[in-house]
Amino acid sequence: MLRAANTIRRTFSTSSAYYQNKLKLALIGQSLFGQEVYTNLRKQGHKVVGVFTVPDKDGKADPLAVAAEKDGTPVFKFPRWRVKGKPISEVVDTYKAVGAELNVLPFCSQFIPMNVIDHPKHGSIIYHPSLLPKHRGASAINWTLIEGDKKAGFSIFWADDGLDTGPILLQKECAVEPSDTVDTLYNRFLFPEGINSMVEAVQLIADGKAPRIPQPEEGASYEGIQKKSNAKVNMAQPAEVIHNWIRGHDKVPGAWAVLDGQPVTLYGSSLLSSPVPAGQPLEVEGASQPGLITSSGLVLFGSDGKALQVKSLQFEDGKMIPAAKYFSSGDTTSIELTEEEKKMAEEIRVIWKGILSNVPVIEDTTDFFKSGAASMDVVRLIEEIKPKCADVQLQNEDVYMATSFHDFIQMFVRRLRGEDQEEELVINYATKDINNMTLKMPYQCFINGKFEDAENGKTYDTVNPTDGSVSLSYTHLLLYTHTGPWGKMNPRDRGRLLYKLADLMEEHQEELATIEAIDSGAVYTLALKTHVGMSIQTFRYFAGWCDKIQGTTIPINQARPNRNLTFTKKEPLGVCAIVIPWNYPLMMLAWKSAACLAAGNTLVLKPAQVTPLTALKFAELTVKAGIPKGVINIIPGSGGLVGQRLSDHPDIRKLGFTGSTPIGKQIMKSCAVSNLKKVSLELGGKSPLIIFSDCDMDKAVRMGMSSVFFNKGENCIAAGRLFVEESIHDEFICTCSFLLNKGLQNKCCHNVCPHHCRYMCAGYFMEPTVFTDVEDHMFIAKEESFGPVMVVSRFKDGDVDGVLSRANDTEFGLASGVFTRDINKAMYVSERLEAGTVFVNTYNKTDVAAPFGGFKQSGFGKDLGEEALHEYLRTKAVTVEY
Repeated sequence: MLRAANTIRRTFSTSSAYYQNKLKLALIGQSLFGQEVYTNLRKQGHKVVGVFTVPDKDGKADPLAVAAEKDGTPVFKFPRWRVKGKPISEVVDTYKAVGAELNVLPFCSQFIPMNVIDHPKHGSIIYHPSLLPKHRGASAINWTLIEGDKKAGFSIFWADDGLDTGPILLQKECAVEPSDTVDTLYNRFLFPEGINSMVEAVQLIADGKAPRIPQPEEGASYEGIQKKSNAKVNMAQPAEVIHNWIRGHDKVPGAWAVLDGQPVTLYGSSLLSSPVPAGQPLEVEGASQPGLITSSGLVLFGSDGKALQVKSLQFEDGKMIPAAKYFSSGDTTSIELTEEEKKMAEEIRVIWKGILSNVPVIEDTTDFFKSGAASMDVVRLIEEIKPKCADVQLQNEDVYMATSFHDFIQMFVRRLRGEDQEEELVINYATKDINNMTLKMPYQCFINGKFEDAENGKTYDTVNPTDGSVSLSYTHLLLYTHTGPWGKMNPRDRGRLLYKLADLMEEHQEELATIEAIDSGAVYTLALKTHVGMSIQTFRYFAGWCDKIQGTTIPINQARPNRNLTFTKKEPLGVCAIVIPWNYPLMMLAWKSAACLAAGNTLVLKPAQVTPLTALKFAELTVKAGIPKGVINIIPGSGGLVGQRLSDHPDIRKLGFTGSTPIGKQIMKSCAVSNLKKVSLELGGKSPLIIFSDCDMDKAVRMGMSSVFFNKGENCIAAGRLFVEESIHDEFICTCSFLLNKGLQNKCCHNVCPHHCRYMCAGYFMEPTVFTDVEDHMFIAKEESFGPVMVVSRFKDGDVDGVLSRANDTEFGLASGVFTRDINKAMYVSERLEAGTVFVNTYNKTDVAAPFGGFKQSGFGKDLGEEALHEYLRTKAVTVEY
């Protein structure tokens, strides 16, 4: 026997590969899972000769029955197969008459007689959501989480007369994440992979390749069915055990506790690793100390003194609320609807009636779930409302928290009016006294206009490179995608908000520069002028572009006697992901996000794992600027986890990345496999700088050193290799060495560091180094160093084409430079250098109006300038006949 715990609706498809061997199948079971298995088996060419499912409930047919009846497949709805333990002969005879060669039981809640199980030529196979022999029984998913298993999975086994004891045909497993619930585990893995594997198992049987592996008794376990009556939380346990119990019942059947004298069901549990925030005490029966209602939810304490947090609460009447609103949940007054809103309410009433077909009339008091709706109906409700009003983005939780029709309409209209966006922003800061100021630094994820802890409760330390100390711990990994009304906003209003954001960045520039210095190790004065200064300029530049994004009219051949008008429109892509590096944390954020936002997109930005702080401070400023919720989301964390999920996410339409070439290749591959995301990549460089003997020597030395050592050499366009003409080579090297030694001995930079020593602090810094007489085959001549390392090679006097050939002999092509007084030579060289940027008698001279990006394995796509906008827009051609 098999029971499953979830029926959330989703679409699913398997490979369309054609198999030679086909079987006649009987599908015995129910639910959306059964429907998807049925549909995909038919797609693979197998013939379903009969579907045996449960009777209609409250006038509603099971999804498996609906799909089969639509296809004309024979459907049988038996209330039971046995009476007093004996098979019902009429039912068994009806089953035998369909002539099945294999029984497939994807999810079956009925007891099926053994003379049915064993009747077909190939017997019967069953899906079970655990790694058998562990967790036999009907609540396998629940117990996987309750017991804190590190791995979950499912088994497809041959049915026998035992309870989930038959030989194994196929098993698959996945890791259990700290934030997994019954719902997430089912939807993330057990549901989609289970469907795939049921199809795979049937084909293995058809091809005669299906194994029968006996289940070992070692490690076998059987747990009883989890029901509401036995789901009460024992609060006299460690926090992790309580957390596992709650998530092991989320959402079915729901773990509950007695709060302030009344039973309340708890949802959305996560272990709390950050300091416990202040809150209002709440009595929790059996707990070692009272709970706390905080701005983020309900904090509960285990017997070990550790804490967990619960996000949502459901009362006995079915109403669900955010836990943070426990003491204010009844304060909301009803709002009067306008005539237009009343029409919208009636349209939604029709949708409710279509779903709750068993309810004669949808009254204001009609409760969605008490009227028979299930979790798959929640998704259907949201999907059917979406075309009516695309500006309102509903989530499943919204339905659970407004279960009556009246409450649902009130919630919907408030969302439509934007009244739910007026809550005061709550920010938990880490503070640090430094540089004659007290820094206030957010350390949580910034999601949909709020700072939140990660769902998995994990934190990272961010280290101050100047002294190696831990600046603070920040949360990470909470994914959010949302398009919202930003792209439909009047472009001038959008530009006005970006101008305001730039003004706020300027107002807080010293604070931002100080944070940048302690987080990335940047020299404070450089951080103030370049890291922050250019970021402000970038937002102002693209704010001015917002109302200048336009298409063109195109003359085409006329379809006489009619006439045609063809024009193009520039449209935002939707949700864009941006992944930035650690060398210029705020500036890289600005270079990509300003263009993205000006084009009307929303964004999910992942700062580098080691430098998230200015991005999170920037998020705080976006709220003060009035940027709507959901437009900007900041998700710190590792590239392998957060970056990979952004690459794989099906709702993200564009990913912009600055980083290494190997990671860029991996991102490009993931974006192609997931949903063919648009991609722009600014990758590694080994930029050549050619210095001819007719140059201005003083300037060439000064700019040559800056080209390498600017920003500690942590610069994507740093001159990775200097080619110096032979006749001036020794003079150039001697001058550079003299200035370097003099600078290290006598000059101080204004870094935010107790010692104020250039590149020589007690933290993570390297002394400038010069390599001379470097030959082309050497490693340092080919690979990017990304540090204060000058690599110098000489070339023969007058050998212009020879040095060009050597300069271009690299797979990188980000930037390049040439120093000469001969304008003809400068133009000749600049035309032949294979790089996205060429500097002539200068270096590192970037400007917000000039496009920036590389060739070859330095990537493609542009930041800055008008061209950057095109990276975040799509072109639509419209032809009208008149």
